[in-house]
Amino acid sequence: MMLARLGSLAIVASLALWPVAECRAADPDLRGDLDTILVEEALAGVAWSLVGENGELRLGATGWRDLPSRTPYTIETRFHVGSLTKAVLATGVLRLVSEGSIELDAPVSRYLPNLSFENPWEEEADVSVRHLLDHTSGLNDAYFWQLFSLRPAPDTPLVAAFPEPATQLRIRARPGSRFSYSNMGYTLLGMIVEAATGVRYETYLDEHVLAPLGMRESTFAFTTQAGEGADPTLAWGHVDDGSRFAAVPMFLRPAGQFTTTAADLARFAQFLLSDGMLAGDQFMDGQLMRARGRPSTTAAASGGLAAGYALGLGRRDRHGVVGYCHGGNIVGFVAMLCIFPDERKAFAYSVNTDSETADYGRIDSLLINALGIAAASTPTTVEPAPDVSGWHGRYVLRPNRFETFEYLDTVFGAISLSSDGGSLTMTSLQQSPRRLRPVGDRLYSANDRTSTSHVLLRGEAGEVQLSDGFKTFEKVPAAYLIAHWSSVLLGLAGLIWIVVAGVVSVLRYRGNVWSRTTTPAFVAIALLPVPIPFFMSQSFMALGDLTLASALLAAVTLLLPVGMLMTMLRARKTWRESRLNLIHGVAAAFVLQWCAVLISAGMLPLKLWV
Repeated sequence: MMLARLGSLAIVASLALWPVAECRAADPDLRGDLDTILVEEALAGVAWSLVGENGELRLGATGWRDLPSRTPYTIETRFHVGSLTKAVLATGVLRLVSEGSIELDAPVSRYLPNLSFENPWEEEADVSVRHLLDHTSGLNDAYFWQLFSLRPAPDTPLVAAFPEPATQLRIRARPGSRFSYSNMGYTLLGMIVEAATGVRYETYLDEHVLAPLGMRESTFAFTTQAGEGADPTLAWGHVDDGSRFAAVPMFLRPAGQFTTTAADLARFAQFLLSDGMLAGDQFMDGQLMRARGRPSTTAAASGGLAAGYALGLGRRDRHGVVGYCHGGNIVGFVAMLCIFPDERKAFAYSVNTDSETADYGRIDSLLINALGIAAASTPTTVEPAPDVSGWHGRYVLRPNRFETFEYLDTVFGAISLSSDGGSLTMTSLQQSPRRLRPVGDRLYSANDRTSTSHVLLRGEAGEVQLSDGFKTFEKVPAAYLIAHWSSVLLGLAGLIWIVVAGVVSVLRYRGNVWSRTTTPAFVAIALLPVPIPFFMSQSFMALGDLTLASALLAAVTLLLPVGMLMTMLRARKTWRESRLNLIHGVAAAFVLQWCAVLISAGMLPLKLWV
């Protein structure tokens, strides 16, 4: 124990004393490989940190911090890290837990008595601080307007993100039982920090977490690249086409607002590799340090699965190694931090391009190889395979990440589980089939993982479940999904028929087209693209605001079922005159039933600002 403590003290001491040198000189091959990735993946620039044995730091940067001006990315450049913020915020919360200002397993209501949850499990499981840290509260991730809005200011009170708590703070799974990522949950943690300290969470964390860790160039305060108070050292964020975007304030800022540098990220990674000691004092309880990334309360963890998330870090099995990581994504930036405690190594980086097509995993793999992380040992296949025929069937994600899009996840995100010899095969519409081989009692390892990755479970009420530690799927009757898919197919068939019939009517009848049976339905469909140019003319960060574009979107999606109903009424009156009108009416009915399903799912009319 004494040797381990001395080693941790040496690492923390090196945070302030280790000389900073760019990898351009120390690792020319690494920089060259990263330059290749930037070109091939159409990325602007990247800054990275490598923490080797004995706390050795290697820092570097390459590419452009601003594409239009071709300003070079350097190790002094500041950048944003998106949700990687959560790992640093969690460190602040755990610091307060360590000093007794916050109790980890206390209900959130102790610190935020004016915010109440709609929790069906309230009598048996209150939402606790730990649940927020572990993303096991059962809360929705976020609403559209909480993420994309120009309304918040840098000093907007955090409570403004929850104007209707009874609606926004619905609990969709028993607290503690399942992982479900929630930006709202980490915003509540920011509010708890403020309640416990009496000051803004940014102020407390900057002074009492970042400063002691030596992260002098980092801040939780709002920073931006343009306008009043612009930071000239801050990299610009870019998107796929190379356009650059200046940061704007957020409602959910504790979940993703953080500015840092390559050197400061290295210092943070080094602290994560320590036992919580700082300058000879126990800055954070050692047990809490060791518990980070190791879930303990979920059903998956109870079933023997090590994969999952806890206290601000997730266990990540990628590229043949297992680390404890947190990624980040925010407009213009993508970031990653991973620590490997057994080898006392770590890496971190931030790319100032938020691309939908780039393969950022290439950077992960490159930095893992640069550190020389040993490959993980794969678990042995169990023979004979256990009988899990009761788990064969179709599954849907419960809870899904965004409550607003639960219907879409049900229809398009369902998976199928079937036997393939002694293994299981998991298939879905969204990814290639995955083979799961048995490695223990209801434990499985996927063909693209090096450790145990899935567990078969039974819920408290006998629900048949499959979990990978980050997602929990529940088995549903085949008829349930068939009904959903049939509804979609009939709706699409009806839309296609009405569009074709409407075009024919326009071409054939011209001036008399308004009297045709299909006209109301056709016009309703034709109006759907009307909001597009209005959205194109406004900032995409205003997507969640009530603007002319979003109001038009709500209006035209509301008119869709109205148009279908009007065509059905016309068809009812005229079907004897022409059997074709009967088909038009049936097509409109197909679309109308789909509209009814979308209305019940809360997706019609489509109101982005609620």
